[in-house]
Amino acid sequence: QVQLEESGGGLVQPGGSLRLSCAASGSIFRINGMGWYRQAPGKERELVARVDSGGGSYYGDSVKGLFTISRLNAENTVYLQMNTLKPGDAAVYYCKAHGYACSTYGWRAPGPHFENWGQGTLVTVSE
Repeated sequence: QVQLEESGGGLVQPGGSLRLSCAASGSIFRINGMGWYRQAPGKERELVARVDSGGGSYYGDSVKGLFTISRLNAENTVYLQMNTLKPGDAAVYYCKAHGYACSTYGWRAPGPHFENWGQGTLVTVSE
């Protein structure tokens, strides 16, 4: 069982910054990719940014140059630094991770693949 816990959301004024964190815990053999998605009311969930285990990152077009994703592999944690926030960035932000859980063979072999979501953290951008 692998759990994801997000933190760092809140209310910020336009032009302000926030830093989101997501920590994965549980029976983890290896996490391959971690990322952030967001969903605003009435809209579909969209990719914000993702990072692979080697540090390669990808950003959605609307956040390029404004948001930065980073990852601490040793702590199974991913961060999202959000700068110059706009009202259009307001949404519930979800963390996602995929990889392999531990097996009965311990560290000698991976267990089942997982692809899990966090509960989400609300970001509000308003005066």
